[in-house]
Amino acid sequence: MAEVPGEATQTGTALLEKATAVLEGFGPINSIHQHLCAFHFYGDNMARQVQAHHYCSHPSEDMRQCLIYDSPDADARLIGVEYIISESLFLTLPDQEKKLWHSHEYEVKSGTLFMPGVPGPLQHREMEKLCKSYGKAIHFWQIDKGDSLPLGPPSLMYALTTDGQLDTQLAREAEKRFGINLEEERKKREYMKGPDHGIHPLANGWSSGKGLKFKLRETECLPSPSATGITRVFV
Repeated sequence: MAEVPGEATQTGTALLEKATAVLEGFGPINSIHQHLCAFHFYGDNMARQVQAHHYCSHPSEDMRQCLIYDSPDADARLIGVEYIISESLFLTLPDQEKKLWHSHEYEVKSGTLFMPGVPGPLQHREMEKLCKSYGKAIHFWQIDKGDSLPLGPPSLMYALTTDGQLDTQLAREAEKRFGINLEEERKKREYMKGPDHGIHPLANGWSSGKGLKFKLRETECLPSPSATGITRVFV
């Protein structure tokens, strides 16, 4: 992994962190119970792909919220977040919003979305649910460019939807590290079903042939009731 800039963590800092870890609560982090590995590509450039390790909690049966790291290692970089919702919740979204979400059916059935180290039968029960779901992924750190810090605006990310999209090298690296065979896993998941109403035509917004990308623009910000003027901000 690329080094993060800055002085190495000092002994005093490490000891302080151990002490505060005993005293403080970590409710949101402790609720994480699931590790999903997948591959994301940038909303405006499918050639830019990264491995995405999701660490997820369940606020409800219909929603997962996931922190995304670039690896499963202790020194992994936090590069983004993804929200995963059921088909029923997705269908309630405004049409303009639906374009920002991607389907998971292909990822699941192709084996490219998996749970490292989890036995097949147990993993497949989760994959049956995920096969019908939709996700909204935002990355903040462009690790594929070699950035040492999370620079620039956030990036909308999408997931694989058909054969031939996944970078072969990324696939081979994942198979070697996690001891999996994507083709064998694909065969085991043939029985799984996608969304009951089919993949919504507004999902996977890039599939229209036009990529989606967040851009900064200067705009006028309405003042608070106690403010005396207009503040210009970037959004």
